[in-house]
This record gives sequence, C-alpha cells and structure tokens, in this order.
Amino acid sequence: MFREMNVEGFQRVLLHTDDASGLHAIIAIHNTTLGPALGGVRFRAYHDQQEAIDDCLLLAQAMTLKASVAGLDLGGGWSVILGDPTQRKSPHLLRAHGRFIARLSGQFIPVNDIGTTQNDIAEIGRETQPVCAYGDPSPMTALGVVEAIRACMSIAGLGKSLRSIRVAVQGVGNVGASLVELLHDAGAQLIVSDVDEMKAKNIASKYGIDWLPPNRIVLTACDVLAPCATGNVIRTSNVSNLQCRVIAGGANNVLEHASLESALMARGIVYAPDFCANAGGLIFLSEHMLGHTNQQTIERVRTVGDTVMTVLQMSQTLNTTATEAANELAMRRLRKHSAGAGY
Repeated sequence: MFREMNVEGFQRVLLHTDDASGLHAIIAIHNTTLGPALGGVRFRAYHDQQEAIDDCLLLAQAMTLKASVAGLDLGGGWSVILGDPTQRKSPHLLRAHGRFIARLSGQFIPVNDIGTTQNDIAEIGRETQPVCAYGDPSPMTALGVVEAIRACMSIAGLGKSLRSIRVAVQGVGNVGASLVELLHDAGAQLIVSDVDEMKAKNIASKYGIDWLPPNRIVLTACDVLAPCATGNVIRTSNVSNLQCRVIAGGANNVLEHASLESALMARGIVYAPDFCANAGGLIFLSEHMLGHTNQQTIERVRTVGDTVMTVLQMSQTLNTTATEAANELAMRRLRKHSAGAGY
C-alpha cells in the first residue's frame, strides 16, 4: 500500500507497507533545488508511525540545510524503516525498500544510517540506482566534528589546540569511536559514554580514558560536550545544569527544541549547529560521487571548521543564534540557485 502525504515545505512524503516482505517505511523528499536528495535509511523500532514520520521529516530537512551550507550540489531527503532490525531485517525486506525508493526515479539516493550497513545499501541497490555504497563515512564525519570543535573553541576563547582539552563524547558508535581516536591522538583528555555500557568500557580501556553512564555524561564538567548518538540531548530539564563551554558533535537534532539555543547563548556556551558540525560524512559521499581522491576529500571535509567559524561570526554580527545564521546561509544559496534556474 502506498500513500502520499501533503506536508507543507516538503516536495514529497510517501508511506509504504508491503505485507509480503514485512516492510513498513517512509520516504521524505524535502528539497531538490540543488540536486538529488541524499539521505539515510534508518531502521529502528519507533513507538508508533507518527514518531517515525516526525523523525523522517526532521532528518530530511536537516539534510537540505547541511548540503546547502556545505556548498554541495545535493538536496535533502530521508527514509525510515519501522521495526527492530535485529528481528525484522532480511534481504527480501531490503530489496522491497529498494523498489520503494525506485519509484522516485533517482530523486532519492540512500546511504546507511542507524540500523543499516553498507551491505544493506548494496542489497537495496539491487533494486534501485544510484545508492551510496562507497565505504563508511563515519571517519570523515568525525574529522569534520574535530574541525567544528576547533572553531567553537576559538570563539569560546579556548584557542584551537586540543591538547589537554577535556572532551565528553556521548555515544561511541561508528562516528563517536572515530572521534575519540582523533581527539586522543590530538592529546585531548577524554571521557565517554554509551547506552551500551560494554561498548563504552571497551573504548575507555582501549585508550586509557574514563567512562560514565549515559545519564551523567551530558552534565559532567568538561570544555567540550560532543553528542554523537541520538537527538534531544540538550533539554529544558538539563540546560541550566550544563558544565561545558562548547557543544559540537556528530548527532542530529541535538536540541530538544530551538529555543534552547538562546539559553545556551545566555550561559556563554558556544553551540555548533548539528547540520554544520556533522557535514563531513555527506561531504565524503559527495566527493566520492564526483570521483575525487582521498586527499581531496580530506581537504574538503576540513572546511567544516571554516563553515562553522563563518556561522558563529555571522551569529555574533547579526545578534542571532548560530542555527538562525546557518539557516540564513543555507537559504541564501537555495534562493540564488532557484533564481539562476529561473524557478
């Protein structure tokens, strides 16, 4: 069963259920002004369909902004598959999702996300093209986050050297683990956490660093808080108790709601908008699609720091939040491209 929803500000939002494979999925295409929408395939057990739709819409919109601010010729979209991937994932289901994506005739390019792997994307790619199966983008996401952290530290008066800077990394999955490695090599003092306690302990043991339970890491005293797991990390209930100077990480939708950024500013906490800080993975995929070398990709990913610095300086000049400044940069490019195309 296919159903199309009319959602203001989105080009297309499609729902699909397939009894034969067990697929229950959503695809949101937010904006393709700059190019085809590239986005993740998230496979997770949501409480209900509405929660899944809300997640998909937020992530698709963030991809539009992320691509535009990063200067990429890509649009924003996302897809989610509802269910526990450890129980429901199968080649049959993934190929059904590929056929669902194929109905969009190349408007949506999928990449792996929470609950999916590069092998899963390759399976989806048996039914639709193009797909992004160029290798794990997590190390490049982490590299971009490092550069975003440096930019925020500079604005916060901490300099740009990471040596002896105390960084709390929340979530040590693919991106978080790569970030820990880069920060450790740069001489940072690290503390980590993960909902999977054993994973946190293993990372802590590997690098000889400390770990905390997930409910304590956000409020620990540190120079930099780097959220690298799921969203809604900064909440109304904890914003007044934060003990960090900078927030910059690989997670999406870090703030429970947008108004919390003003509370961060009032407390002097420098925040890198998530869709700016975590753009390294998207840049990695774009560079590979263009056939660029690994060195070219690394150099391009390092410009994440320049983008974050521009956004933070623009925020100061205009007396707006960093997210408002980043949104304005993204929209300027979208408006310019639309005007140039005669839209």
